[in-house]
Amino acid sequence: MKLIYNFGIYCYKQLVALAGIRNVKARKLTQGQKGIFDYLSRHADPQGGYLWIHASSLGEFEQGRPLIEAIKKAQPDTKILLTFFSPSGYEVRKDYSGADLICYLPFDLPGNVRRFLDLTKPTKAIFIKYEFWANYLNELKRRNIPTYIVSAIFRPKQIFFRSYGGYFRRILKNFTHLYIQDERSRQLLASIGIDNVSIVGDTRFDRVGDIRRTAKELPLVEAFAQGKKILIAGSSWPKDEEFITRYFNHNDNIKLILAPHEIHESHLQSIERLLKRPAIRYTQATIDTVQSYDCLIIDCFGLLSSIYRYGTVAYVGGGFGAGIHNIAEAAVYDIPVIFGPNHRRFKEAHELIACGGGFAIHNSQEFATVADKLLTNPKYLASARKNAGDYISTHAGATKLILKELFGIEE
Repeated sequence: MKLIYNFGIYCYKQLVALAGIRNVKARKLTQGQKGIFDYLSRHADPQGGYLWIHASSLGEFEQGRPLIEAIKKAQPDTKILLTFFSPSGYEVRKDYSGADLICYLPFDLPGNVRRFLDLTKPTKAIFIKYEFWANYLNELKRRNIPTYIVSAIFRPKQIFFRSYGGYFRRILKNFTHLYIQDERSRQLLASIGIDNVSIVGDTRFDRVGDIRRTAKELPLVEAFAQGKKILIAGSSWPKDEEFITRYFNHNDNIKLILAPHEIHESHLQSIERLLKRPAIRYTQATIDTVQSYDCLIIDCFGLLSSIYRYGTVAYVGGGFGAGIHNIAEAAVYDIPVIFGPNHRRFKEAHELIACGGGFAIHNSQEFATVADKLLTNPKYLASARKNAGDYISTHAGATKLILKELFGIEE
């Protein structure tokens, strides 16, 4: 099985390189992989001693960020190595000041793994939520380097729990300890003989709490929103935008802030063609004139998590594609959140629905029904707002538990 696994990783590497001829993301990954060992040879401390934290992508980084920053605050001499596998994480956070070294994670091939660990000599390794690379986990275990996973969540359909998943079950046993999100994950792991686990919840809730406490003041957005009911569409995709703009065009009693997931010019123009009411892009607006517009299009990155504070109701995109984006970023501001049908893998979505702070929709008609009820029924809106905020606040605290157990840090 090990040979098959390594062959599969090798083939994946070649396919990524081939895809890079046309795909920008694949090309960035291939280019980034080429420079890893040169970067580490030049910048890594020859003595090593790094706390290695691996986040697959940007979402996992945001989950792990409270942990990184609390460690640095309490133990500033700790050397942190931060790795990403996806360009969507590395390209956005390659200049993050909280880590001493930041690079892509080399493909999980035996030679890469040994070279990477030889150069960095980590004292501990922490994986955020996902990523179960067999060669890395086997070699970390062989070198007696304590290895952990935090904010992990497991589902019955994963290969670990299948009859043919023996090789991957053995990989899980390389973890020194697993810090998991819920009881269902504990039961699944227990069913395959893994009991070195602790249920601590999801560090993402601590991160969105930090975001709320440090949210940017955005005078232009505040001027736009003043005294109005605001529907915020965050991380939207074209399918989301079709029915959101249709609803907005026929509801003069609301304003719309639309923050698309992609902000290239052709996409922004396609959004503008859908709108029948006055709209302006954020980078073209001024405080003196923005109130005269009904839609504000956010055509830059880095603002959405602060913009949610100005909303009445939020719609978070991605649910008609690969999966919803970060709904906790909106709910932390006591805002009810609407999202599409592809939310099965997201525990927080199911729990927000159950508590009355989140609403799943399957089509434009359902969106209109839910939005109308929230925007026209003050008592219903107040209840949904409270439910959303309470859900986030009661699920915070995972970071404190992990800090205490792994590092002896008491916040």
